[in-house]
Amino acid sequence: MKTKYIIYILLAILIGALVYNKFFSARAKKRDASTATGKGGKKGGRNGPVPVKLLIARDTTLDTRIDVTGTLDANEKVSLISETAGNITGIYFQEGSYVKKGQLLVKVYNQDQVAALKQNDYQIALAKQNEYRNKILLQKEAISQQEYDTSLTSLNTLKAASDVLKAQISKTEIRAPFSGTIGLRNISPGGYLSPSTAIASLVNMDPAKLTFAVPEKYLPLLNNGTKVVFNVSSSDQNFKAIVYAIEPSIDLNSRTITVRAKADNPKGILKAGSFAKINIQLNQIPKTIMLPTECVVPDLKSSVVYVYHNGIAVAKPVKTDVRTETRVQITSGIKAGDSVVVSGIIQMRPKVPLRIVKVIK
Repeated sequence: MKTKYIIYILLAILIGALVYNKFFSARAKKRDASTATGKGGKKGGRNGPVPVKLLIARDTTLDTRIDVTGTLDANEKVSLISETAGNITGIYFQEGSYVKKGQLLVKVYNQDQVAALKQNDYQIALAKQNEYRNKILLQKEAISQQEYDTSLTSLNTLKAASDVLKAQISKTEIRAPFSGTIGLRNISPGGYLSPSTAIASLVNMDPAKLTFAVPEKYLPLLNNGTKVVFNVSSSDQNFKAIVYAIEPSIDLNSRTITVRAKADNPKGILKAGSFAKINIQLNQIPKTIMLPTECVVPDLKSSVVYVYHNGIAVAKPVKTDVRTETRVQITSGIKAGDSVVVSGIIQMRPKVPLRIVKVIK
């Protein structure tokens, strides 16, 4: 029992010695004094000069470029269907091949209509002879005008019937409405083709159409002929396009305007539906100030840039416009020659003393 009390007493003495050594010894007092000097002194504390790098603002030339995204569309695209129903008697294209405008692609059974047209042609030949004879007789006043008119009407009626039959026969032949690449077919020889059956898709991708949206503030800088550079994930190549059409109205939800450009695609690298990253060069601003993005501090009402003046930091409200990956355009608040703080931004406050480490010109 006594041994237990002795152990407790030794532990208490040990804890007391540790507390005294940490808070009341000469070393602890010296450390506290050093800390207090650091906080309130002029060297190395919070109130001491903040080491900073300065950038001398100067006028520079800015190529106004914006980055947007868009989608590639086909120049022409259609889903081929038949206007008439019937059994398929021939398929005259290879899937994925290039076809020319007017080329026969699919044929539907039409022998009954061809026979009817042939029969009608014989009747037209007979009606022509009858009309000619009646015309001669009318000139000799051997028949009345009414009899001649009847023969002429009969001839014209047969000709109209021939036109109807020819139109019906043409509907049994599905031809390419434009030149392009035909897709995968959904039909087979001998199958029944109806107007609701999609035969295949036909796409023309040269040139390719590039559709994208641009913020409305850039509308005055856009026009037909504006050059566009873009790339797609399926190729490492940069492609060029030229704006040829601009939507006349602005989207009320996004406040953007839709623009369309054309890009030459002779090798067929560009595919419809591809996602495109677009860079647009709008115009060139010959004289403006560009600052690193990190030195522009967002504020409640505007943005702030800190400048060096008589050894202290001075906050300057600024207006910004065009942004690049690393810089931002300053339209007001900073003039050429100002010493802009570009490092230690987290420590910046108005009237904070500064110590210049480096000046960037």
